[in-house]
Amino acid sequence: MLLFFYNLFLLVYAAAIRIASLFNKKARLWLKGRKNIFSELQQWISQNRSDKVIWVHCASLGEFEQGRPIIEKLKQQYVSHKILLTFFSPSGYEIRKTYSGADAVFYLPLDGKSSAEKFISIVKPSLVIWVKYEYWYYYLTLLKQLKIPVILVSAIFRESQPFFKWYGGLWKKILQSFEKIFVQNENSVLLLKSIGLAENVTVTGDTRFDRVMDIVEKNESLPKALINLCKDKKVIVAGSTWEEDEEEIVHYARTHKAIKFIIAPHEIDKERLADIKKLFDGAIFYSEFISGEEAEQTIIIDNIGMLSKLYQLATVAYIGGGFNDSGIHNILEAAVYGKPIIFGPEYEKFAEANDLVERKGAFSIENALELEALLDKLFNNDEFLLTACTVSKMYVYENRGASEKILQYIYANRLLTN
Repeated sequence: MLLFFYNLFLLVYAAAIRIASLFNKKARLWLKGRKNIFSELQQWISQNRSDKVIWVHCASLGEFEQGRPIIEKLKQQYVSHKILLTFFSPSGYEIRKTYSGADAVFYLPLDGKSSAEKFISIVKPSLVIWVKYEYWYYYLTLLKQLKIPVILVSAIFRESQPFFKWYGGLWKKILQSFEKIFVQNENSVLLLKSIGLAENVTVTGDTRFDRVMDIVEKNESLPKALINLCKDKKVIVAGSTWEEDEEEIVHYARTHKAIKFIIAPHEIDKERLADIKKLFDGAIFYSEFISGEEAEQTIIIDNIGMLSKLYQLATVAYIGGGFNDSGIHNILEAAVYGKPIIFGPEYEKFAEANDLVERKGAFSIENALELEALLDKLFNNDEFLLTACTVSKMYVYENRGASEKILQYIYANRLLTN
């Protein structure tokens, strides 16, 4: 019965995407990216059939950042293998479709008995790595039937998920498809133990810590003009912001003209960028700034890919998403540089946010008045600022190493040498 409802969900999802594609750009990309996918995949495989394939699946861009340290280390270690990277969401695929760390990047066809059988029969992967979540029944159960090892990395579980409900039988079967589950915390182990799935579970932490450490170690430089603009200034870098975040931030910007603002919105379509520019007095786009225009108080980043480096310029980092039900975006990219972090009230689902709030390296605000009081304290109390900076940086350094533990499991169990 549960499988019937799962199949019904797949049908409804496919129909909804087609309807949404009439007026939604992401839905159109979702459909377009899957057109002729099996023939294109077969063509790629035919060109590389003598090579074994490691298949890594990420739901979207955030999960890719978690999987990236593992992908890049596997590519170095197993040069005779090809790495196939798949995404479900356009926000991941469209940004990383030219990613050089993988040998091929594709959309994952929507789950289903036929599509899963066709995809796996073409790829014939030697190892499959699933990053964090997105539990597709037909893909995962078929991989188990074929005895192809599948591991789940950087997973995190909450009591509210269907695995732990009375109707969770189908979801439990999906989890049983994984040869090994690497989780972020002990609470996830306890939850899995409650449904009899603790034997193949290991706590390794979150691979995002390794990813942000890689970013710092690469030490990619920023334009000198931008560095000079921020030199000896108090700077707020607001990353992955939504409209609700900017409405809270703008009150402080209007009353504190000496403070520099760098805003990197979550979405950068023309209408969205134009709205932000209207909101902040005298703001200019980054593309205008680097072409020689003089910046006053606020620069709006109108490209993708700079944000993780921009946090090094911050005195204080503001992370967007905390006024949406989906919650905050990646705070570790700022924490690794030792920055105090501020975000909205929706952060409880994120372990790193809870940890840093408890340790006083990060702070949650409900409104513009709370934001103003907190920023004033950070900018005017050197001891308070320094403590927050130290806490954030130490937290990242203490939690690195998850990727290496996962790789050691792959090596020790000869998952790619049998």
